[in-house]
Amino acid sequence: MTEISIVEYGGWKNCHRLQNGLVELIITGDVGPRVIRYGFIGSDNEMCEVADQLGKTGGEEWRIYGGHRLWHSPEGKPRSYFPDNVPCDVSIIENGVHISQLVETTTGIKKDIEITLDPNSSGVTLRHYLANEGMWAVELAAWALTVMAPGGIEVVPQNQLDTGLLPNRMLSLWPYTKFNDPRVTWGEKFILLRQDPKNTNAFKFGISNTDGWAAYANHGNLFVKKFIPVDGALYPDYSGSSYETYTIDFMLEMETLSPLSILEPGESIVHVETWQLFRNVTAPETEKDVEDNIIKLI
Repeated sequence: MTEISIVEYGGWKNCHRLQNGLVELIITGDVGPRVIRYGFIGSDNEMCEVADQLGKTGGEEWRIYGGHRLWHSPEGKPRSYFPDNVPCDVSIIENGVHISQLVETTTGIKKDIEITLDPNSSGVTLRHYLANEGMWAVELAAWALTVMAPGGIEVVPQNQLDTGLLPNRMLSLWPYTKFNDPRVTWGEKFILLRQDPKNTNAFKFGISNTDGWAAYANHGNLFVKKFIPVDGALYPDYSGSSYETYTIDFMLEMETLSPLSILEPGESIVHVETWQLFRNVTAPETEKDVEDNIIKLI
């Protein structure tokens, strides 16, 4: 069985630690729901921690904190930025925890995340729930964002399906995204995005990720994030963004999305991700590196 304990972390007194002798997760209870740490025991946190925000609670200001969080898309301000600065309800389940946030007073949306750690591997399963507790229907998509530690390289696969005379993929770009940004390599099969702590310019793209995975190499390890894309479904941000990524000087975000849904009062949706962590993986510099060293782990 996965061992579950209550620990202090980063100044937060009420965190739940999941560990199996190989990897550990730290889930905050004083704010959130958030996974603030995922890594091999005794090794680096693969997720970003925003040092001057750790341990803080309360207030009306939204804080990124770092780690993994759940939002609802499409992004909008103030809708998406409801602060998660108050305690969550945490229930122990088999091999993990279920975290429940209070209903957002501005949107009527309630967020829950169920997190389980496989007892025998680095595998993590996250079930993200959005429930409409309001009085009218809301169109939204579940949006699972993992904020990764600086210094790594992300790999995002491109669709290789031969669709003849029809297009086979979609790419969304934001106003601040430059096609010639030195951090990105637009390859034939993969897009490589480097997190550069010295580059303060924001960069983001969305893609129709039909392969259902992305990876991030850092600290000599490889983090793999998977989800199940729905063929033919309508997604946010120009209809096809099942996967999005954003980087700036202190972090890189890996973001999966569910299809857009019209959620009636009392209805809910679930969006599932799985994570894995692999040791001793050299960060790729080229597409060939990805094919030689990473694809076999996916």
